[in-house]
Parts: sequence; structure tokens; C-alpha cells
Amino acid sequence: MNNKKSKIVLPLLVFVAFIGGAIWSYLVINQLNKGSTVTTGRTGNYTINENSISSAVDKVYDATVVVATYKDGKAVSTGTGFVYKTEGSTAYIMTNNHVISSGNSAKVIFSDGTSADTKILGGETYSDIAVLTVSSASIKQVATIGNTEDIRLGDITFAVGAPLGDTYSGTVTKGILSGKDRLVEVSFSGTTSDYYMKVLQTDAALNPGNSGGPLCNVNGEVIGVNSLKLTEEKTSATTSYNVEGMGFAIPIEDALYYAETIEKGETVKRPYIGISMLDITDSYYLWQSGITLPKNIDSGVAVLEVVSSSPAEKAGLQKGDIIIKIDDEEITSVAKLRYELYKHSPGEKINITYNRNGKENKTELTLEESK
Repeated sequence: MNNKKSKIVLPLLVFVAFIGGAIWSYLVINQLNKGSTVTTGRTGNYTINENSISSAVDKVYDATVVVATYKDGKAVSTGTGFVYKTEGSTAYIMTNNHVISSGNSAKVIFSDGTSADTKILGGETYSDIAVLTVSSASIKQVATIGNTEDIRLGDITFAVGAPLGDTYSGTVTKGILSGKDRLVEVSFSGTTSDYYMKVLQTDAALNPGNSGGPLCNVNGEVIGVNSLKLTEEKTSATTSYNVEGMGFAIPIEDALYYAETIEKGETVKRPYIGISMLDITDSYYLWQSGITLPKNIDSGVAVLEVVSSSPAEKAGLQKGDIIIKIDDEEITSVAKLRYELYKHSPGEKINITYNRNGKENKTELTLEESK
């Protein structure tokens, strides 16, 4: 009797387990498929899940170009750019100034491999923005411009570019917005920091050749122009360490401001105070210049020379003064001084706080246009 029950119960348990497993599998697969859509992309119809950014990439992919720069007909550098607007028969391409500054001509290579010669309208060193033009007849797509006001830390970002040249053109990398309004030191001489640049930080992979390309949000809108990557951080004179995933982009609002100035054929007007200066940490050069720091000074910028009839001379600044503030902003280096100074325009007045022989003083200075 017991054996008969066992023979009946066992098949029943197997049947119940089979049905239960089938229901569980259906529920799991159904859940995974939620959010999946079918869309049309660069290669036709395909299925994507909710984590894909392929439809966003489609909005900027064909607007992104390789920028090849030449000096007297010889290739000297490559980078990336993107078409940000068209007017009539002219299309405008934005890139970094450092991509084109070493040459005197450039061409662009489009996503389909075709190319076109460009006219270099100009570029500006401190903003690191340059503008090229081509015939709008050759344009495949115009990028959609976004803004940085609404983006938040952790939002998805992606870059399109040509790392290591046109062999890898059209490379797409994805990350998140890691920081907003970062101040990053930039060196033009290769030895000292010359300027602070306000940037967006992303961990999307950026490599040589990505410079000038678009940084986009999840909607495929351009929110920045890729410009810098931190690859090595020095901790002392003898120790350094490599860093990963720290790329930086110029906010699109700042980039457009400078691009529009360049479009008009105008020079970006930078203010001038009329001094040569040095970080107070450069003790050897201070000693060489005959400047002794007051004992109570641990940050600031030393005035090495004051130009005759300059705004600085008119305001009473002298050699050996240590500038410690512009308005209410502390000055910790030459790079920080330029950054604070370049927030202003020629003709504006600024207040300078400085230390002379251990005593703090203030003066008002009227800025003039840099020559």
C-alpha cells in the first residue's frame, strides 16, 4: 500500500516542480524584457535594453568628425570636433585650440570616411576653443546642444571621438558625471601651471585624439567639449602615481561664448594689470630676483616687475609686493590669479589685497585690455 502511494506521489512532485520551474522562468524572462525596445540605429533594426545609449549616440555620431591638422602640408596632429551649427552654405565645427594651434591648415574626416578641407576661423589659448568651417553640403548631421544647468553628479555621460587618430574614429565611451565646476590647473609651458580652467569631470574614457570631441548627456545632447585628462598626479618631488578615469570637458555654455566670439572675427579681450609675477613657492627665483618673503606669508603671488604707466603702477603696486586677494578671492598661485583676473573685462575695477613688508594693504585697480 505504501509503495503504491510512493509511485503516485513521485510523478506528481515532478510534475509540480516542472510547472513551477516553467512559471519561474517565464517571470524572470518577462522581467528582463521589460524596458526593451526595438528601434532603428546606424545598422538597421535591433533590440536594446533600458541601459543602452545607442539611440542617444545616433543623435551625435554623424556630427562628430576627425580633425587632422597640417603645417605647410605636413600632418602634425589629430583630434576630434563636432558640427554645432549651420548657417546657409556654411557649417561650423568646434574643436580644441590645442588641436589646431601647431598647424596652418586642417581637414575633417566624416563618419562615412569622406573628408573636406576647412577654413580655420581662429582659436583662443586660455579657453582652448577653436572654430573651423566647411561647406554645409558635406555635413551629415548637426549636433544637438544641451546645457549643464540641469545635470547632476552620477548622470550618464558619453564621449564620441578619435582616440589615437582616425584608425579608431567613431569610438564611443560611457561613464558618469563625476564632478561639476572643477578647477584644473593647465600648463602651456609644460613646467609650471599657467591657468585654471573650469571644467566638467567624467570617468568616460578619454585618450589622446579625443580632444575637441563632444561630451554628451543620456539624451545625446552636447554638454561639454572634451579637453583634458589627468594621467599622473605628483605627490612630492620624488613620488608620483598614475590615475584612471579622470577626464575633463569645457562646459558647453563657456565653449559657445568663445566660439561665437571667434565666429565674428573678434579677439577674446583679456584684461591686463601690467606686472610680471611668480609663485611664492619658487624660492630660488625669488632669491635670484632679490625678493624676501615676509614671515607671515604662506600663499600668494610675488610681483617681480611693474610696467611703467600700467594699471598696476597707477594703483601703487611695487616690486616685492605679495598679492594675496583679488576682490574676496584668495590668490594661491599665478594660475589662480589669471583665473580670477580673466573673470573680468577691460575697463572694470577690481580690488587687490597685497602684503608689503609684512603689512596688509588694499588698492583699487582699473583693468586695461591686454595687447
